Amino acid sequence: MSHMIGSSATAPSSPSIRANGQRPIPGAHQFHDGLLPPAAASWSSALRDLNDFELSSHPTRPGFQQHYDSPYSRSIPSTAPGSPRIPPLRQNSGSHTPRVRPHATTLNIPGMTRSKASPDGRIPDRDVAAKLVIIMVGLPARGKSYITKKIQRYLSWQQHNTKIFNVGNRRRLAAGVANSGSGSPTSATNRGVDVPTQAATILLNGTKGPDIMVEDEPTKLDLNGEPKPRTKIDQSAKFFDPNNEIAAKLREQVALDTLDELLAYLLHGGGAVGILDATNSTIKRRKLLVDHVKAREPKLGILFIESICHDQNLLEANMRLKLSGPDYKDKDPIKSLADFKERVKAYESAYEPLGKWEEDMHLQYIQMIDVGRKLVHHRLKGFLSGGIASYLTTFNLSPRQIWITRHGQSQDNQLQKLGGDSELTERGHCYGLALYNFMTYKRKEWLIEQKNKIAQSTFPPLPGDNTPPYPELNQELEDKNFCVWTSMLQRSVQTAEYFDADDDYDVKAWEMLNELNAGSFEGMTYEEIAQRYPEEYRKRSQDKLQYIYPGVGGEGYLQVISRLRDMVREIERITDHLLIIGHRSVCRVLMAYFMDLTRDDIADLDVPLGILYAIEPKPYGIEFHAYKYNEEQGWFDELPNYKPRKTVDRNG
Repeated sequence: MSHMIGSSATAPSSPSIRANGQRPIPGAHQFHDGLLPPAAASWSSALRDLNDFELSSHPTRPGFQQHYDSPYSRSIPSTAPGSPRIPPLRQNSGSHTPRVRPHATTLNIPGMTRSKASPDGRIPDRDVAAKLVIIMVGLPARGKSYITKKIQRYLSWQQHNTKIFNVGNRRRLAAGVANSGSGSPTSATNRGVDVPTQAATILLNGTKGPDIMVEDEPTKLDLNGEPKPRTKIDQSAKFFDPNNEIAAKLREQVALDTLDELLAYLLHGGGAVGILDATNSTIKRRKLLVDHVKAREPKLGILFIESICHDQNLLEANMRLKLSGPDYKDKDPIKSLADFKERVKAYESAYEPLGKWEEDMHLQYIQMIDVGRKLVHHRLKGFLSGGIASYLTTFNLSPRQIWITRHGQSQDNQLQKLGGDSELTERGHCYGLALYNFMTYKRKEWLIEQKNKIAQSTFPPLPGDNTPPYPELNQELEDKNFCVWTSMLQRSVQTAEYFDADDDYDVKAWEMLNELNAGSFEGMTYEEIAQRYPEEYRKRSQDKLQYIYPGVGGEGYLQVISRLRDMVREIERITDHLLIIGHRSVCRVLMAYFMDLTRDDIADLDVPLGILYAIEPKPYGIEFHAYKYNEEQGWFDELPNYKPRKTVDRNG
């Protein structure tokens, strides 16, 4: 093409012959001196020229004519500007209008994905197929409520709206035994209940509990009004006998009413996941629930999760916890235990585990044996089901402590600067020494307490014995390690320097524990940001959770949640003690997970320097303590009745 590049646009055109005998593309010689064709050349003209060229290239075709002159050389150049770009118009290129195929249900991660239907990354109401109905299955005292609570806490922490719908709570309400505020210690609706205090009310008083009162016709129950008793049914194990037809009708109706609440939450209440917490122990009941969901919205996903327990220590711990629940509150624990075992036998007589029916119906399910020691999956579909299955593999009931604190004071803390990688001040190093001494003391104290609990534990529990036992408490406690995790920033690593010098601690630095990256605002103070970038300061003040710092590497709280997802799973998996020396945003996000805080609380949680949080997982939830650094004494003082609160000093 060298002879074409060197040709002049004003020279008379002449036939060009190539070595292979092919003619050049018409207008190709116009690309002289590296220039593009004139802007005035229209699309229609270009298409017509290409058509003419194709005809001229095939002498046997009709309409073939010999051309030696370029079409561009015969046209009059125009100096008019090119046609404006036509913006895309809303359309449907499919075969149906309007679209009938459901939209793709791919991964949604708040803060990490964004679409027209979901600007914030949450599951949009349009994508019904991405939402999930979780139906629990299992005999009583198999840890179903424990599992549902943890799933709800994990998904809510990831900003997926999740809610538990407990059939037992609604059954008690319908029967007039409890008001709407009552629930089991692990119930999502029972926030704020002091579970150890509740368990301490177990007394050997032999008081007979209230009788269950139901309507003659269960379908006429008014759950919002005062019950009008007509038929009296004993609330003992007889109520759960499969041959008790009146009670069976009540249980079935209550299950469907609770499911209707769940479906309303998913379809009209902005929910992403609804969890139906009940035994659902027969194929007949599960078929009834599936048909009810499909009749309401066939695109909704359904996931069965069955909890199976073979370990007798685990069953004992679960039964002990049940004795402090609403069905046996303030009753003789020995008689309560006998009645509860009769209730379990009533369920066992008709129990049908997940299996062939679910597989024939192509339903997805997870079987969880002994709270995570073994899992069986079937036809899991969707990112929520896969994520839940992965999370369930991390469960363990080993007694341990999880400690969370910020690093010691850094040089940038003194200057009230954001981010950076400054070293500790002398006060910061002293904090690290005090933290090491205090942790070493508490580690020994915890070991003595656990051994005392083993020696004093009884089953059934005695009056005042208010802590359900760990099913794995009898393992060798001396073998428990103590891990110390830091970020890769100097101020965090240096705070752990005394732990690192002690071979009895396992210290590791994690990049995912690094402080939230402030992007272009790294090294600035809040006052400087407010003065120089008032609009950015205003945007962050209005929505700190969704806000992302501008500039390369800038993050927001949703990004921190996303990168800590694997960290949380690892914390749940390990059986050793753990101390995390992090930063304010990281500590806020981790505390929000363990404390089950709402999304409105995460970004404003008060996590000042010098505060140490202790979290001890329990079969019913967590035990929480907070300690404040006493700089004068080089020690930590416990803060009694400490409650999470909003930040008072943003530079703290």
